[in-house]
Amino acid sequence: MLNRRLFLQRTAATAAATPLLGLLPALALEPEIESLASLPADQYWKTVRKLFPMPADEVYFNTGTLGVQPKAVLEKVIAAMRDAAVNCAKTDYQGKGPLLLSGYEPYVDLRKKIAALINASSYQEIALTQNATYGMNYVSNGLDLRPGDEIINTDQEHGGGRAGWQVAAARYGLVYKQAKLPVPANDPQEVIDSIMSQVTPKTRILAIPHILSLYGVILPVKEICRQARERGIFTILDGAQAVGQIPVDVQDIGCDAYYSSLHKWLLAPAGNGILFLRKEVVKDVWTTLASYQWENHDDEGFRFTQRGTGNPALIVGLEAAVDFHNQLGPRTVTNRIKFLGDYLRNGLRQIPNVEIFSSIHPEMCAGITTYGIKGVKGVDLQNELWKRKSFNPGLPRKTLFATLPTSTTSNTRSMRRWRS
Repeated sequence: MLNRRLFLQRTAATAAATPLLGLLPALALEPEIESLASLPADQYWKTVRKLFPMPADEVYFNTGTLGVQPKAVLEKVIAAMRDAAVNCAKTDYQGKGPLLLSGYEPYVDLRKKIAALINASSYQEIALTQNATYGMNYVSNGLDLRPGDEIINTDQEHGGGRAGWQVAAARYGLVYKQAKLPVPANDPQEVIDSIMSQVTPKTRILAIPHILSLYGVILPVKEICRQARERGIFTILDGAQAVGQIPVDVQDIGCDAYYSSLHKWLLAPAGNGILFLRKEVVKDVWTTLASYQWENHDDEGFRFTQRGTGNPALIVGLEAAVDFHNQLGPRTVTNRIKFLGDYLRNGLRQIPNVEIFSSIHPEMCAGITTYGIKGVKGVDLQNELWKRKSFNPGLPRKTLFATLPTSTTSNTRSMRRWRS
């Protein structure tokens, strides 16, 4: 039986050495990819770890809330803000000088990169938003729905994935329903049956997560969207935890809309999100935050991107994060996250009295793992780990293991967050 303390110690040490593959000279970072490639695996990850500004003796487990920006991203954000402050008087409206405002630009090149990342058919299907909650509200406020129309969520929605639909239901007399999902969820068909059993001839909207934020379960969204499409139901996926953690292909999934927060697994600065709207349905969605481009049906994504004054340095940081992710290799990143998640879950299964609430089905799990210890409240476990600060007092390094209790159970949410 694996000693619990030893397992947690090894887990934290592995996480400390994991982040991010690859570096191209364009980022002006050392060492370059050629020199890294020749390193043994353990030395490679220790070297890559230095690309992040966090202290070397700390480990971060909460990318599901907010990702740690790499140095390359952070430095570009700071440089953009400094440039705007120093050279603001040089800006005119002919494109000279620094860009002082975001919220009005089409950002075509960046939207093309994001379209490629999630395999949208065109950048015009992509809007830049502040976060996933914005994306959900744009759609819940933008669709024409009538009293009696049904909306289906799950009972494990993040507040940002359900509140907009609940407001619409209360405002317009819609019927709001929640499908009850199993815990743990280890059978894709059981999930499909639970959701589709709520469908009736009055169902107009199916709004579900791609990955459950509470338990990290990857839902079988492709089959759910297929069945919904056959019934003429509009599908929108909450991808807040998906983009950057697992591969996302909106054309293969077949959803009508998809939104995400890119300040999580993609490691962009906080305040960056996206909304995908399939070109065949986007004209049916009204503009929620209306500005000059509210009727732009030549570039529908620009219509939703234009939302008033914002900080352009955050957009600079978003593009730097997308470039960084692509330089690492999206598949390499997601493979590493899956490896670390499997490592954690396999180790936890060997510890007496540990219960895993996340999925252990190979197609339904990635990085997020929610677990508990029988007889121990989540908040007590969290406090004890923070109090110890190290899993082994004899270690020369300090390892901070941050755990998050859920609001309704005594389990502890452990985030395996380092990228590869």
